[in-house]
Amino acid sequence: MALSVLDEYIAQAPGGPGASAYERTKRRRNGLPNIRLCRYTDDWCLVVSGTRAHAEALRDEIAAVLSTMGLRLSPEKTVVTRIDEGVDFLGWRIQRHRKRGTGKQYVYVYPAKKALAAVKAKAKAICRQNTNHPLAVLLHQLNRMLRGWTAYFQHGCSNATFSYLRSYLWKQVVRWQGRKHRRTPWKQLRRRYGIWPTDGDVGLLDPARVRAKRYYYRGTRIPTPWPGAA
Repeated sequence: MALSVLDEYIAQAPGGPGASAYERTKRRRNGLPNIRLCRYTDDWCLVVSGTRAHAEALRDEIAAVLSTMGLRLSPEKTVVTRIDEGVDFLGWRIQRHRKRGTGKQYVYVYPAKKALAAVKAKAKAICRQNTNHPLAVLLHQLNRMLRGWTAYFQHGCSNATFSYLRSYLWKQVVRWQGRKHRRTPWKQLRRRYGIWPTDGDVGLLDPARVRAKRYYYRGTRIPTPWPGAA
């Protein structure tokens, strides 16, 4: 709620979301920046169509606006970067690359390394638990976590990440099986649980089978839920 002052400031700023297409084009011709604000609770990213100097000046303006609410920008978390260098936002890595086999540049969105490290740590922690429980209990716990994580990250270039996570999960569950059945050879465990971990009707969710659905752009076409809003 405190950051609504930032929303209002950007909404009224020249070159902001209220500017028409003609105004934005005119500003570009005159070397002036156009801006958009992406915000979710206290995480926000200001997209600037302009120079680094424009972005740094806007950063200082925003710092002054937030100071009226008793807030300040964190020097460690506040960065000014080009889209070619990439930025992490809400667990996503957003970066422009050259498309393989072409000379064209596109903006790609894929899970950030921190997000992948976090889900790996959670999976490892679950697989480190007591081995007295049946395998089905472990799979239920992993699946609950994986369904939410893959549902969030399926709307991007996530196929490579999902395939890597599949391999990581298989190794963690197999190691859990080895700790649970220390004297049972791997061939017997494979016959009992299958190559892909399964216990009865419960199987480990395979992230590689989750279909990535990229670039369903809605942006400003999303209808506002607030009555009377422009």
